This record gives sequence, structure tokens and C-alpha cells, in this order.
Amino acid sequence: MKHLSLLFAVLALMAARTARADDSIAFHWEAGIVANTGTEQLAPHHIAAVSPVTQRHGLQAFAAIGHEMDTTARFAWNVHLGVMGGYTSRADYLQWDDATATLLPRRQHPGRLLLLQLSAAVKYRCLFLMAGKDYRRSPLVDGNLSSGDLVMSGNVPLPAGARIGFIDYQNVPFTRGWLQIAGEVGYYRTDDGKWLENHYNRLNGYITTGYWLNYKWLHLRSNPAKPLVATVGMQAACQFGGTQISYLNGVETARVKMKADAGTFFKALIPGSGGNASGDHYYEGNHIGSWDVRLDYHFKGNHTFSAYHQHLWEDGSGIGFKNGFDGLWGLEYRNGKAGAPLAAMVVEYLDLTNHGGPLHFNPHDYTDAGRPDGSPVHGEATGADNYYNNYAYAGYSYRGQAIGSPMLVAPLFNQDGYMSFAHNVIRGLHLGVAGHFAPQWQWAFKATWRKSWGSVFVPLKEPVAGTSWLAQVTWRQAHDNGWRAGLSLALDRGKLAGNNFGALLSVSYRGNFSF
Repeated sequence: MKHLSLLFAVLALMAARTARADDSIAFHWEAGIVANTGTEQLAPHHIAAVSPVTQRHGLQAFAAIGHEMDTTARFAWNVHLGVMGGYTSRADYLQWDDATATLLPRRQHPGRLLLLQLSAAVKYRCLFLMAGKDYRRSPLVDGNLSSGDLVMSGNVPLPAGARIGFIDYQNVPFTRGWLQIAGEVGYYRTDDGKWLENHYNRLNGYITTGYWLNYKWLHLRSNPAKPLVATVGMQAACQFGGTQISYLNGVETARVKMKADAGTFFKALIPGSGGNASGDHYYEGNHIGSWDVRLDYHFKGNHTFSAYHQHLWEDGSGIGFKNGFDGLWGLEYRNGKAGAPLAAMVVEYLDLTNHGGPLHFNPHDYTDAGRPDGSPVHGEATGADNYYNNYAYAGYSYRGQAIGSPMLVAPLFNQDGYMSFAHNVIRGLHLGVAGHFAPQWQWAFKATWRKSWGSVFVPLKEPVAGTSWLAQVTWRQAHDNGWRAGLSLALDRGKLAGNNFGALLSVSYRGNFSF
């Protein structure tokens, strides 16, 4: 926090030095309340999985203030602060009870005050540097209508950290604008150890607290002024460091602290062997990423049709496309006309049933003497990728919510106290549509169907399926500032999603000031 305060002070000094006497610094602010209710202990999927509102009942206030960056200026800066707090109901999570030697429900609820955002950034020419806690949006899919990016969906704010990258797509030299590049790299330190400890059942397995997260992406794009625009690239994330705590029947059986030195930071950026240290003997940390491809065609009249694919990978087999059809496949339509009755539509298919196959055997992991007795296998069998799970890091999540796609049931919804992804062998269909009733009235609708066979190492006897729905109406005053109100109705049905109904009402006021 001291480093972040110093950055804010530096920004203020730089702004003062660059401002003329007749300049003013503009800020926007917003404050409001959010009220929600539901029929189950947790809010329905399309509310809880993609917002800070996770409990059945809640009445919370929120406030935000910020100064936006002028991306056209050579030097620019921004600051953002957002908080939310108030009453929320509790939810039961099973935990081991020593007295009865069984699992008993223990009630948990979010903190009464939640820091949503506290960040500052500076830009010089085409580069930016950000420090603090903020939201990261997908560089590939629509953040509002999509089922979610497989690597960085932006469902929840990331923990505090720092990132550096291009402010937007930049022309590659000597290509005369026919090729552009965009990307960034960042490191974040998780702070959800207490949340994990309070929600973990301690029956068996493990949790890992205090680890680091590295996230980077790099995309290449063809000339955006042409009718057909192609985008290709990769996203990659890595969990590393931290302390793994293992339990059996409520008793801690092992505690392993994993390295987070300069060499580890480099190996998280460019994967390399972790040697023989516990928890990282194959590659340093838990790596996950995607190959990204997107085609956009711009028709006359401001209509755009797009097709995209994210090919998810967990290690070298996925990077080498040895995991079949796995990934997210999407079609998108966007109407560029302001106030259009149908503004955008997204249709997606998710398939994560291959995982590179059910087996993983690397002969380099064993000496001849260490190979299992009687095993005839001397070649390599690459598979069992177990997306979003890892033998050293319980799940690719933050405070129980998926960092990647919320289509996979996140640990937040595992009220049995299992802090990994129990449903990652999954198929799903998703529809997202949005438009306007009138210039001041917007509407949105989402429908998601999912079918799960469990996880790679803990399959279900029989598959389970479920459907989740969301209908949303938003009203705002004719100008950008002023009153805003929104109503969301969400419904879950089926053995996977449960049977749940919830409603969320928000009212806020947005304004500006300058000095």
C-alpha cells in the first residue's frame, strides 16, 4: 500500500508540472445502492459468478471516483477508487469438526467492506504502467455478453499488482499499417488466504495461499480500416510461489512453501523447469493459457459479424493442439448504430471434454529404477490436463470466483468445502443478446446450458446438466451523467446449476467535478 500511495503522489506532481494555469483536472464519480434477494443461500449463476454480489440477500452501498486517461495525449494518467459494503446474508460451507469427527456446516459471509478498485496508471506515447487493484477485461471476447474468456474473463477484480504494456494496438514498423501489435504483462499477489481457510472443509486435499499470479497476452491484428480484420495471438497465466497446506480429517499433514525469487518470476514469464522442489518439479508454477483467433467483417451500415476461437491449454500438449476440439467457439453480431433495438448478439459453444486424454506419463519423470514395476511404457503419454486444477494450486480462482470462464462451476459454489473445480469436463451453449427499447432504456438477455461429467480425476457416475437465465433492464438519464437504475432477474434450473431464483436492483447517480 505504501508503494501505491507513492505512485499517487508522483502522479499528482506530474499532473501539476504538466498543467497550465487555465487547465483543470476532471474527475467522474458515482454512488448508489444494490439490493438483491434469492431463494437459495447463494445468488444465481448469472449474478454471483460475474459480480461481487454472491449471497442470497444483500443491501449494499457502493461509491467510485476516478480520473480517466486521455489516450491521444503523449503523456497521460488515471486514478480509480471503488468500494462496496453493507449487509449480506450468510452461506453454509462444510468444515471438519474434531468433536464429532464429521463435516458440519459453518456459516460464512463476505467482508462488510469490499475494495473493488484502487489503481493508478501513467502513459507515455504508446506504453502504460499500472499499479494497484483493478479489473482486467478480455482482449478477445465481449465482456458483457460472452460466457467469458477462458483465461482472463474479468468476472472479479484481480488482486493488487502491477502491469505494463501497449495502451492499444500499435502499428508494427515497416508494415505500413497492415500489421498491428498489442499486449501486456503483469504480476499480482493474491490476498484470499483467509477466504480459502474459512471455506475449505479440511477433510482432505489442500489449499495454497499467498501465491503470485502472472498474466500476459500478445495479439497481432491486420489493418483495422479494411472490411476484413484478422486477430491472432496467445494469452498465458501462471500461479507460482505461495504456501501449500495439506489436511486429512481436519489435521494438517504437510506445509510446503514454494519459491518466489527472481528466478521464479522469470520462469513464470517464460516457463522453465522448477527442478526437484516440492510442488514445482515439472514446470515452475501452474501454467494455463489459450491460442486466440478472431475474424471481424465490417459491412456497410455499421454492421459487424465476427467469429472467434480460444484453444485452451494447460501445458505442452495443449499448446501443441493435442487436446482435440477443446476450447471456446463463438459468433458475434454488432450493430454500430446508436440506440438500435438489436445492438449485439453472441452465440458460443464451449467444449472441454478432451483434456489431452485421460492419461499422463512422461518417461523423464522416472529413472529406469523408478518406473512402476511391470510397466511396459517407455514412450510419452501426454494428457490429463485437468483444466483450472493443479497438484500444487487448488484452483485457478480468486476468492472462490473463476479468473477464467464462469461456465465452469467455481469453488464459490462448492458448499461442501471443496476448493477446486469439481466440473471441468464440460460442454456448454451460451446466448447473449442486448439492445434498446428507447434511447434511455437498454435490455439484455443471457441463457447458458452446461453439461458436466465431473473432473478428470474425479468423474461423475452420471453426467449432470443445468440451465441458467438472466433478463436485465437498465434506464439512464438522456445525458451521460445523472440517475441510473437497473433490474436483473436470474434463474437456475437443473442438477448442475441447482434450482434458484434471484433478483437484483441497483440505483445510482453519476456526476463530474474538476479542480
